[in-house]
Amino acid sequence: MKKTTLIITLLLMTISTYCQTKENKFNLDFEQIENDIPIGWNKSYSENYTVSLDSTIVKKGKYSILIEFTEGKIDYKSFDFIVPDNYAGKKITLSGYIKTENVSNGYAGLWMMIDEGVWFDNMSDRGIKETTDWKKYEITLNLNPFEKNKITIGGLLVGKGKVWIDDLTVSIDGKNIEELKPLVFAAENDKEFDNGSGISNITLNNNNIENLKILGLTWGFLKYYHPNIAKGEINWDYELFRILPKYLNVQNNQERDAILANWIDNLGSFEQENNVDSDTLEIKMKPDLVWISDSNLSSELTSLLLKVKNSKRTGHNFYVSLLPIAGQPLFDNENPYSSMKFPDEGFRILALFRYWNIIQYYFPYRYAIGEDWKNVLQEFIPKFINTKNETDYTLTALELIARIHDSHAGVWGSNQILNKYEGTSYAAPHIVFIKNKAVVDYFYDEKLGKETGLELGDVISKVNNQIVDSIVQKKLKLTSASNYSTQLREIGRNLLRTNDSTVNVELIRNDEKFSKILKTYPVNEIDLWNKYRAKDTCFKFVSPTIGYINNNSIKAEELPKIWQLIKETKGLIIDNRYTPMYDHLDSLCGYLYPKNKIFVKLTNGSIKTPGLFTFAFFDKIGKENTDYYKGKVVILVNELTQSAGEYHTMAYSQSPNAIVIGSTTAGADGNMTVFYLPGGIKSGISGQGVNYPDGRETQRIGIVPDIEVKPTIEGIKNGRDELIEKAIEVINKH
Repeated sequence: MKKTTLIITLLLMTISTYCQTKENKFNLDFEQIENDIPIGWNKSYSENYTVSLDSTIVKKGKYSILIEFTEGKIDYKSFDFIVPDNYAGKKITLSGYIKTENVSNGYAGLWMMIDEGVWFDNMSDRGIKETTDWKKYEITLNLNPFEKNKITIGGLLVGKGKVWIDDLTVSIDGKNIEELKPLVFAAENDKEFDNGSGISNITLNNNNIENLKILGLTWGFLKYYHPNIAKGEINWDYELFRILPKYLNVQNNQERDAILANWIDNLGSFEQENNVDSDTLEIKMKPDLVWISDSNLSSELTSLLLKVKNSKRTGHNFYVSLLPIAGQPLFDNENPYSSMKFPDEGFRILALFRYWNIIQYYFPYRYAIGEDWKNVLQEFIPKFINTKNETDYTLTALELIARIHDSHAGVWGSNQILNKYEGTSYAAPHIVFIKNKAVVDYFYDEKLGKETGLELGDVISKVNNQIVDSIVQKKLKLTSASNYSTQLREIGRNLLRTNDSTVNVELIRNDEKFSKILKTYPVNEIDLWNKYRAKDTCFKFVSPTIGYINNNSIKAEELPKIWQLIKETKGLIIDNRYTPMYDHLDSLCGYLYPKNKIFVKLTNGSIKTPGLFTFAFFDKIGKENTDYYKGKVVILVNELTQSAGEYHTMAYSQSPNAIVIGSTTAGADGNMTVFYLPGGIKSGISGQGVNYPDGRETQRIGIVPDIEVKPTIEGIKNGRDELIEKAIEVINKH
């Protein structure tokens, strides 16, 4: 779950585009040059470093790469190359020659990353320092044989000095990658339905809807359970389109079941095995496969499905993989079909089936959805088929996504259809709900806020002549969040959003009603995230004996100095109301804990038994430390505390004398997994199950504060931070 700042920065940097031609597909010797840069290579941004070609100091050929620290703040600089294509194998090795000069305050080395940090090595534990002559170094990482491994390689300098890099080689299982043929799965060669499914004008009645439900259950079960589909030999999306024409015309259940049984028979033979991941692990959730025996299927079809259930599976599947240790699922081989702005009926059925089965088998909180997920499948079959245009389709997908009640879910990636539907312009006031009233709590821009004539604490009662309560009720079914307070958080953000240049509001101030016409601004003219950017120091004293840490902006490197300032204080406030980075979590807890201890239990899914979730990982924090912090630790949370913020809160709250103050958090802990639906709709789920050490839940519930404190309208009017006030009061009473 935790990544260093360097890994995250490298991950973002490798998104940049690169130039590849057949002639210089790898260019690992840097001999193919364009615009003074080796073709295909990229350099990360850092104003205090330079990357250049060197034709004087080389190991082989005409050029080497020189990375050099110039002056200013010490950081790092990397040079990287994204390996094209995918290759079969178990191990990949990057080797190359490095020469250094006066490397200090860090190290030099090679680095390699697979699938955005699934496997990562930057030689941080064995980096090259000081002055050294040319020497060969290497990095070896694991490959996933069923994944399109995104492989990034390169060299880097952390700290001061110079490093030369030359004569790189990439090999897979000992064979030079330049001599290997790219791996192409048979499923990727199936292009038959690239331009459309050919499915249209589906007649819907109770029988057809029930039959499509059975098909969705069967299609998804086979996708994750059948060993031949797992190999990547079959384009399972397109197999759906091959069976649908005949399947939609069945006259009775017997004919339906015969088609499905024949479909399974044609997938080929496989070995049988009783798949058990581990009988020593504590089970959190079992697969939901009761439908196989409870759906009144024919004995032949039931027998075949049970046979597939007991098939021998390798633990690899072309359509899904699990991150090492953390165990969150990855769906890298799901085609987004981005060119289909409004997918045809067949692809819309595929979208429903894909999403529903991802939740069925790889959502760690399926048990917490609050209703029978199979009924949701049946309900949405006519909704997806009957959508009329791309907006209707996107909203239907969003409505389905909202049914899993997960604050990590939604339609992400600045979806243009959804943006246009919600509105591309915003008024200056930000809205928060206090006791179900829409209240102005700050302005995205102070100058623009003053121009509105609104004041902090104003209650918005109508927007464009619609009562706010009515707006909320309409938006709830399209607002994906784990709990009601987080739904209101999202609705508040969008309440004054429109496609018009103005928005009309009715507001209440001191029991009087006013009408205002507010000017709106496109996102490039107003800073929607202004409040979330830390402008003040990450640490301060709120009283002579009470320290305050902004968990959003604190860095691990700053903690030793801060510790000297706070170790004798009466109390410490950790403000966890915004999203933190992970790099300081271990360091800060090292000061707060007297010993290393478990603070969460994480569940992992399974490839061998899809739908099974077990407690497979226990995260520990802290260290043996007699000089730990003895004062009162107060952690502040609210509905903005989500994911990493909730994880941090769980860690800090395990320290002695800790107390949590605020309101219930967003209830979406653990890493987020993203994937796509046809039409390029990007969505996500909480990819891990996160529980307290004693098994208590966090999903949908959130972190429940020990002392509940919520902002009041009067407090907002007077510019007070009532959570900090309560924290000071609690510490002073301690």
